[in-house]
Amino acid sequence: MNRIVTITLAAALSSLAFAGVSRAESLGMNTAHGIEQTLRTFQGNDFNVEQVHNWRNLDDETTGPRSAPERSSQAIRGIQASIDANRSLAHRLNNEGVDVRNIVNAEQAADGSLTFYVR
Repeated sequence: MNRIVTITLAAALSSLAFAGVSRAESLGMNTAHGIEQTLRTFQGNDFNVEQVHNWRNLDDETTGPRSAPERSSQAIRGIQASIDANRSLAHRLNNEGVDVRNIVNAEQAADGSLTFYVR
């Protein structure tokens, strides 16, 4: 009986450990540091570009989604610098008509795709 309890306990702890790792990774992927790291190494073509609303005028809902949180100016500069460091990503964005200086946020989805928010 003691052996069964030990095996069951070990299996439960093992599954919790793996669940914690995947959850911690997903929680950090859109932090300032996490998104900058992703942007520096992103090699895919799976991204889209969205306009953001004017954060200073919350009644302005015609220019974009409310779902894009406002980043600090330092975080915005970090995102832009990370894109500049990834020449292939900067080139693909330029081909889509996106000026990197207009990007004010970026988010990674669970499937690995990126959304860039421009003003």
